[in-house]
Amino acid sequence: MKLQDELPVDHHLATVYRYGAAFCGLVLLAFAGLGFADALSPFSTSGNTIAGMTTNVALSVISTVVGLALLVGAAIGGNFASTLNMTVGGLFVLSGFAHTFVLGRPANILDFGMSNVIFSYVMGLLIATFGMYGRVSSKLSHDNPYWQRRHSDRAAREAQAASPRDAGQQSLPRAGSRDSRGGRTSLR
Repeated sequence: MKLQDELPVDHHLATVYRYGAAFCGLVLLAFAGLGFADALSPFSTSGNTIAGMTTNVALSVISTVVGLALLVGAAIGGNFASTLNMTVGGLFVLSGFAHTFVLGRPANILDFGMSNVIFSYVMGLLIATFGMYGRVSSKLSHDNPYWQRRHSDRAAREAQAASPRDAGQQSLPRAGSRDSRGGRTSLR
């Protein structure tokens, strides 16, 4: 079984994935642009701040690449944008954890400060939430395409029960048939 086989295509949730990726990509590009405008040296750790966060050219380049990747995901949309959002969001959170341990040490080549770490956590969770919206939950509604794909037998039964058998008549259960809770029905 492949993940792509489990994902619905062309659903209204794709709009959420697109707008989320575009918004976060634009935020990252704005941060990168401000970093480039300050013309910092590539691996400077002198503590220059942009928008309340420390930065250098290397961090601006990484922000540009990730921002552009999110914008490409927004342009493609659909399941690709959702998967990209979840992946990038997870990487941001991992980056926050990693940079927590290098604060104030020579290994901190991206010149992260505590505000950068908090930004990584918040942005990572935001991007991942945009990617997981409507896909990940213990109680997806039955009209959700992810639920329908994962429970195709039950979705087919529910769709058949909801549609009338004849054009002008509603379908009625047969005597002795089972209802949706597994109990027997009876016609009175």
